[in-house]
Amino acid sequence: MTGDFGHQIDALNGVTTQPMASTARHRCLAGALLALGLALPGLALAAESAAVTSPRVSATLLSSRDAVSPGERFHVALVQKIAPGWHTYWRNPGDSGEATKIDWALPAGMSAGEIQWPAPKALPVEPLVNFGFEGTVLLPVEISVPADAKPGQTITLKASATWLVCEKICIPEEGAFTLDLPVAAAPVRDDAAQSRIDATRAALPKPAGFTASLKADGEALALSLPGVSASAADLRFFPYSDTLIDHAAPQPATASGQGASLTLARSSAFKLQQTAQIGVLTFREGGTPRALLVTAEAEPALLAQSATPAAPPAATLRMPIPVEGAALTLWAALSFAFLGGLILNLMPCVLPVLFIKALGFAQLAQASRTEVREQGLLFLAGVVVTFMALAGLVIGFAAIGSSVGWGFQLQSPPLVIALAVVMTLIGFNLLGAFEVGTSVAGVGSDLASRGGRVGAFMTGALAVVVATPCTAPFMGAAVGYAVTQPPALGLSVFLSLALGFALPVVALSFAPGLLRLLPKPGRWMLVLKQAFAFPMFATAIWLIWVASVQAGPGGVLAALVAVLAAGFVVWLIGVSRGAGRIRLATSALAVLVALGAGWFVLQSAVPEANTQAKVGDTQAWSPERVVALQAEGKPVFVNFTAAWCITCLANERVALSRQEVKDAFAANKVVYLKADWTNRNSQIAQALAEQGRAGVPLYLFYPAVKGGQAEILPQLLTADMLVAAARAAGRDARTAASRP
Repeated sequence: MTGDFGHQIDALNGVTTQPMASTARHRCLAGALLALGLALPGLALAAESAAVTSPRVSATLLSSRDAVSPGERFHVALVQKIAPGWHTYWRNPGDSGEATKIDWALPAGMSAGEIQWPAPKALPVEPLVNFGFEGTVLLPVEISVPADAKPGQTITLKASATWLVCEKICIPEEGAFTLDLPVAAAPVRDDAAQSRIDATRAALPKPAGFTASLKADGEALALSLPGVSASAADLRFFPYSDTLIDHAAPQPATASGQGASLTLARSSAFKLQQTAQIGVLTFREGGTPRALLVTAEAEPALLAQSATPAAPPAATLRMPIPVEGAALTLWAALSFAFLGGLILNLMPCVLPVLFIKALGFAQLAQASRTEVREQGLLFLAGVVVTFMALAGLVIGFAAIGSSVGWGFQLQSPPLVIALAVVMTLIGFNLLGAFEVGTSVAGVGSDLASRGGRVGAFMTGALAVVVATPCTAPFMGAAVGYAVTQPPALGLSVFLSLALGFALPVVALSFAPGLLRLLPKPGRWMLVLKQAFAFPMFATAIWLIWVASVQAGPGGVLAALVAVLAAGFVVWLIGVSRGAGRIRLATSALAVLVALGAGWFVLQSAVPEANTQAKVGDTQAWSPERVVALQAEGKPVFVNFTAAWCITCLANERVALSRQEVKDAFAANKVVYLKADWTNRNSQIAQALAEQGRAGVPLYLFYPAVKGGQAEILPQLLTADMLVAAARAAGRDARTAASRP
């Protein structure tokens, strides 16, 4: 599709650069004109919701009615004004992306239809092609008013919309919209809004009036269009199915006996579920742009064919995610993830589980080679399953427009407290304070002893859970890449991360000669087992501190009550080994105690204050604050951190809190901003996504130039590195200030 043709399609879709009607203006006029508007149907009182605005998209909900009548059908439209260079997506987004979605909350008796999709554009994002919209787009939806609606009532339309907006990076966005429409005996049209929506609906793809055919043409597909003139130009087929064609491939047109024909390259994941394939055909005929809704009957033989996806060339897997200034390919992301997983074993947040691993290997030192290997593979399975579960949640939330990242579960105080309870119980179990059978031992004692199968698997799972507060070097860029990709590619990156994380343990299990270097089992193992309880207690203390940062004193109280309740439940289970009635009664009491403690934790672990308050020499981060400081000619250092991120805390201790760093910042007038992600914050998540990251830490150094791009610092900081960066920023600021 040429640029001129794209602009003509925009015009037919109702795309316009005219400013939208002001919500504030309507509020001011509402009181004076409402009665007159109800009496004079031709008077325009445009009903439009408040705008949901980001630097990329401004969205509103526009109604064709100022007042509705019982039993009528009318249209509203989600209006997206998209910044230059950015785009949102059609129902089939093409090679990447996500379609806009609208969820409605309507009064009883009302209903909303599906989005009426305008014809899309082909949007090249080299080397991919997406299907979507630029500029301004209206997405109409038909609303039905119940026949029993009473004049004088007010009907409230509520809609929650999610959309993905992309340039070189993609940002999930969402908005909530509300429209209050009075019910009148006769509908009151808004002529301006009605004309905009009518223009969009008039340009919607029209039923073709003919049935196309889809047949195999060697390795390609032939789409015959008997109702389209052979002289038509710029033909492009946009299928509803995303597994039909290669979206980025050319679609050469040829003349056939009854019209035109398109040659379509098959998708690498080619698959048909039914013979009728629906899509939109855009073309230009006699200089006029047209869009038809085409149904193509596929020959039955195509239903039985499903292409084996071939490995696409490396070039097609490139996604421009910034990694210290370089673009990241899939293979680079896989390598970074594997290396990051290896390094993650050395991070301090994994140290307690490393103790458990060491004890387990000491006990396996004299075991058979088969048993040792089995333990290593079960540990690998626990790591992979848990990584994939967490990755699925991260990618799933990202796909529906919710901003989460690596370690997201530690943004929930109840989950932090639950993990603190687990660590406390493991510690007391290692001290021998209780034994609760093999199932609990799989999480506790057998986690570090006897090498039980469940224990080996759960060791891997626990290692991943405890590792999530950390982001190792190389890992941040890989995870950031993963959450911007289609699910299959994203999961492959997380799988590489899991394999790197599990490699040392698995490799050791396949090298039993190294295990035999350990002393033979004896009393020293009992002493060591008990000693390993104290890293568990230290981890529990740290987690309770995290809860205190998230939820204040209420979080600490909730954590202590949870530990007390867990201890009481364990004691009840221990004393219920007698008669059946006693066991039944104590088990019921244990369930009640657990439920009561859980309710108390959920009620108490609620954040009490904004964690981004100014602390010491730092200021609270916001995008507006960065822009303002750069405009004042000041360099800016931004620390994206969280209380549950031990890597972040380590950098605070070894670099950021050093006096020479503070002096360098002061001497060069560097302003230190802190973005605290301890509790969930969509603005911080969005900023991380803009830098191609899905978790903390992230360190940015902005130059003292308005609009200057930030430099991404490594994830492991040193004092010398920060001092050098501050001096360089100071020199640049002085140079800029000296220019006329």
